[in-house]
Amino acid sequence: MSAIEGSEAARMMEEARNVRVWAALCLAIPLACLAPVGALAHGAEGGIVLLLPTGYYLAGAAFVVAITFLLFSLLPDGFTRWLYARIIRFAAVAAPPGAWISLASFLAMTVMVLAGFFGSRDPLLNPLPAVIWTLWWVCLTIAHGLFGHLWRVLNPWSGPLHLLRRLVKRPVGAQALLPLPAVLGYLPALVQFYAFAWFELVDLSPSDPARLAIAVSLYWCLNLLAMLVFGEATWRMRGEPFSLFFFLIAKLSPIGFYRTPERRLCLFLCWPGKQLFDLLPLSVSGMAFILLTLSTVTFDGFSRTFVWLSAIGVNPLEFPGRSAVMLSSSLGILLAFAALASLFALSVVLGCWLSGTRPMLPVAGRLIHSIIPISVAFQLSHYLTLVLVEMQNLGVAVSDPFARGWDLLGLADHHVTTSFLFTFEGVQAIFNTQTAAIALGHVVAVILAHALMAESAAGTPGHKRRLFWLELPFAGLMVFYTAFGLWLLSTPRI
Repeated sequence: MSAIEGSEAARMMEEARNVRVWAALCLAIPLACLAPVGALAHGAEGGIVLLLPTGYYLAGAAFVVAITFLLFSLLPDGFTRWLYARIIRFAAVAAPPGAWISLASFLAMTVMVLAGFFGSRDPLLNPLPAVIWTLWWVCLTIAHGLFGHLWRVLNPWSGPLHLLRRLVKRPVGAQALLPLPAVLGYLPALVQFYAFAWFELVDLSPSDPARLAIAVSLYWCLNLLAMLVFGEATWRMRGEPFSLFFFLIAKLSPIGFYRTPERRLCLFLCWPGKQLFDLLPLSVSGMAFILLTLSTVTFDGFSRTFVWLSAIGVNPLEFPGRSAVMLSSSLGILLAFAALASLFALSVVLGCWLSGTRPMLPVAGRLIHSIIPISVAFQLSHYLTLVLVEMQNLGVAVSDPFARGWDLLGLADHHVTTSFLFTFEGVQAIFNTQTAAIALGHVVAVILAHALMAESAAGTPGHKRRLFWLELPFAGLMVFYTAFGLWLLSTPRI
C-alpha cells in the first residue's frame, strides 16, 4: 500500500470514529434527560423569589436590626422612657356586652362545626378548615397585635358560662371547685399548645372537615370542663393556651384600654409593647410557652425546606406524604423548641455574665416579653400567601356551608385566583411585605428589650455600660433570627 493510500485509509477511519462518537452522543443525551435522577426545583412563587437578590434582603434587614440596637444603646435613657410613657387618650365609651358577644362567637363556632360534620368533604369547599387555620389562627393573631385583646370577648366559653350561671343561679365557673396547683405553672397551656401544633403539622389530615370538627368539639368541651373545675379566670390564664397567647400578643398592640370607675372603657394609643411593662417576669414554664409558640411557626416553615427533608432522608421531589414523616415531624417540633430555648438561654446567660448581672432568672423572665413581636411578625410573613388564597376559599365556602346549593354571599361562582403568585411583580410585592414584617418585628423586639432592661436597671451605677453588655448577646440573636426568618422564606421548599 502506498503512503497516499495509507493516509487516505487513516482519514476515513478517523471520520468513521467521529461519526460513531456523535451518534452515541445524540442517543445518550435524550436518554440522560429521561433518566430519573435527583434535581433541584421549586414551585412558581418560590422560583420567582429565587430570582430576587435575597442575599441583599437578608443582609439589609439584619443590618437594620443591628443599627437599631446600637442606636438605642447610645441614645439617652430618657428618650426610651419618653417613648414608652407617651399615650394619646380618647373619650371613654360604653363597654361592649362581652358575655353576649362570646355567646354569639360560640354559636358561630357551633355552625362551623356542624358544617364540618354535614357540609362538603372537600376542605376547599367546607368553611371550617379556613375558619380555623386561616381566619382564627393567623388573622386573629395578627388582629390582636394591632387592635388589642379581642379574644377577651370573642372566646366561646364566657358566654355559655354566663348563660349557665343565670339558668342555675349559681356561680359555676366563677369560683373554682379545686385549686389549680401553683407548681404546674403554665404547663397545662404548654401541653395543649404542643397538641395543637402536633395536630396542625403532623396529623395525617388536619384539614379534613369532619376530623377537624371532632378536634374542635373535644377541645371546647375539655377546656369548658377545666373552667368549671379550676375556675374560668384561672384556667384561661394558665391552662387554655390561646387565651394566654392572645393575651400576651394583645399587650403588644398600640391600642389599649382601661376601665373607668363608671365601668366605661377609655381607649388610648401608645408605642407597641408599652402594655407589656405591666406584666411581672414570667416563670420558666411561661417562658417555655412563648418560645414554643414561636418555634412552632418556625418549624412549620423549616419542615418544608430541602435542607430539613434531606436531613431526614426524604427526596423533596418525591415527598412520600405525612405518614412517612410523622415521627421526624413530632421530634422536629421539640427540636425546634429546644434549639430556640437554648439560644435564648445562652443569650441571657452570656449577657448576664458580661454585665455582671445577678440573678439571671428575673432577667430572662422580663426579657422573654420582647420575643412577642417576633411571633406576630412570623405569623404575618409565614402565612401571608396562605391568607391571600384561603380567604377567597372561605368566602366561597361560607356562601354554601352545608353544600346545599345556597349562595348566601353571592360568591358561589367566584373564581379563586392565585395569579399573583405567578408574576414577578406580585411575588416581589409579597416578599417585600414579608421582609418588612420580619425586620419591623425584630426592630420592635430590640427596642422593647432595651426599654425593659433599662427600666429594671435605672439608677444603678454604670447602668449604661452594663445594659450594653447585657443586651448585646440578645441583639445578636435578633440579628441571626432576622436573617434566618428571611432565609426560610427564600430557600427552596416544597
